[in-house]
Parts: sequence; structure tokens; C-alpha cells
Amino acid sequence: MKNKKTASITAGIIAIATLLFQYMGPNVLNNPDLSIAPNISYTRHSVIEALYAKRESDTIVETTGKVVKLLADDLEGSKHQKFILELSSGHTLLVSHNIDLAPRINALKRNDTVTLKGEYEWTKRGGVVHWTHHDPAGRHEDGWIEHKGKRYY
Repeated sequence: MKNKKTASITAGIIAIATLLFQYMGPNVLNNPDLSIAPNISYTRHSVIEALYAKRESDTIVETTGKVVKLLADDLEGSKHQKFILELSSGHTLLVSHNIDLAPRINALKRNDTVTLKGEYEWTKRGGVVHWTHHDPAGRHEDGWIEHKGKRYY
């Protein structure tokens, strides 16, 4: 009886691991904090790296990193404040913060730490996070950027 129960539990674990592996690829086995539910907020850097490795986009992420480069604002079309964020893993992201819909972070400087929530889009260079603002139409999940205790959205 005990051997059947152990075999049943083992088979269940193998089935779950197989499903996770098929859904998320080999990195999922090294990321126990990774959730497989689509279109939800994630907080682990490993999720961003998994999205990058799989070339996936349109996923809401939350992360914290260090500003390593300030870029010129993009003033064509909708205006965006842009900067490069480095995660503790070393992975870098372009952050594109819409300053037509949210306040510009005027005090932002190189080496500052920011936490953000936005939508990840895959690019060859590491990805872009945008939608770091509220949606005035209420059709998209709101995002934000926190800098020195103040939340911009």
C-alpha cells in the first residue's frame, strides 16, 4: 500500500514538472517563485529573464533596479521619458514612461533605484517596459514607477 502511494505521489510530481517544463521551458525548474498564470503581475527578475529567453511580450511585470543610463526624452508622438534599468541579475531593460499621461520624474539620476510596474515587450537588447502609467480609458491594467518614495502614474 505504501509503495502505491509513493508511486502515485511521484507520478503526480513528474506530471506537474512536465507540464511546467512544456509551458515555460527549462528555466522554470530553476525558478520556484515563477507563476505560470498568464497576464498577471510578477515580481521576480527570473520572470523577466524567462520572458526574454522565450521572446514573449505583453506581460505585466513588477521589478526593481538601478538606473544605469538616462536617455533623451522621446518627443515625437506621445512623449516618453526613457532610461535603462539594470536588474540585480545584470539584465537590462529600456523603460519608456509616457509623460503625456503621467508626470515626468525630474529628479531621476543615474544610480538611483526605482521600482516599477508595467508591460514587458521583448526586444533583442533585453526588452522594454512601458505602460508605467494609468490608463485614462480604463481598458489596460495601470502601471507606475516609484522613485525615492513617490509613485508616478
